[in-house]
Amino acid sequence: MRPIVVIGSSNTDMVVGAEKIPVTGQTVLGGAFKMVQGGKGANQAVAAAKLGGNVYLIAKLGEDVFGEKSLVHFRKTGVKTEFVSRDTRNSSGVALICVDKNGQNIIIVAPGANGDLSKKDVLKAGSIIAKASCVVLQLEIPMKTVEFSIRLANKLKIPVILNPAPAKKIPNSILKLVDIINPNETETEIITGIKLKNEKDYKEAAAILRKKGVKTAIITLGSKGVYVDSTEFRGLVPAFKVKPVDTVAAGDAFTGGLAYGISNNMKLKEAVMFGNAVAAVSVTKAGAQTSMPRLGKVIKLINRS
Repeated sequence: MRPIVVIGSSNTDMVVGAEKIPVTGQTVLGGAFKMVQGGKGANQAVAAAKLGGNVYLIAKLGEDVFGEKSLVHFRKTGVKTEFVSRDTRNSSGVALICVDKNGQNIIIVAPGANGDLSKKDVLKAGSIIAKASCVVLQLEIPMKTVEFSIRLANKLKIPVILNPAPAKKIPNSILKLVDIINPNETETEIITGIKLKNEKDYKEAAAILRKKGVKTAIITLGSKGVYVDSTEFRGLVPAFKVKPVDTVAAGDAFTGGLAYGISNNMKLKEAVMFGNAVAAVSVTKAGAQTSMPRLGKVIKLINRS
């Protein structure tokens, strides 16, 4: 199986459950506290690896206990860590997360070593990138590193999946080199200026993304499903119906599942449906990387639906 190369962040998530998410200036009494591995890049790498993908992660950790725990977890889940480097100047990244009784969440990230992931770190993995089925990127690492990675993959003719989170404006000169972009509703609004209320809005926003040069636009809509605009398929792919426990990293689960589907030569619509199933299973369990499902559970959900 050709490699899936994920270039991105790795954090330790510190999660507190609460009846409701506090508003500005408010203190609420929380429930259980958990400390688990997270970060969008690491989440997506673990998601694809737990499904059985041949996954390499390019990331940077601090020389601290959080970094050690992350490395142990990556190896346990099957993520290859040859290109996960250590930073002696900065701590590992940390995310503070509050999850309410309905599974909704707010997240604050302290990037730490993620902010030092550089072009040199990416180039060290050039031989693996050249063999990849796809390169997966997010925006929790420096934008100059993201742009360099996209240009490198494009030069090597390797498909790029860009998950534009956290939401930022992205130059059209970069977007035109992206094969697949998969923003959520908030990220789509920031990139396109379209507030998503109905399928007409989904279609309009996706068309704007395509006009910016992206080959395929995939807008994730939570429980409403995913809207796809590509030369191969255009339309809404419904979500699988499950009872959510924790929506943390559902988007990362989708991205990992999508990358796995592409690496296994699935047609686009099939890969999107598969990604939907991975995300659906993930929200039935608490945590980020801990919620990423094995292949058997995903297939079981697909067969049951």
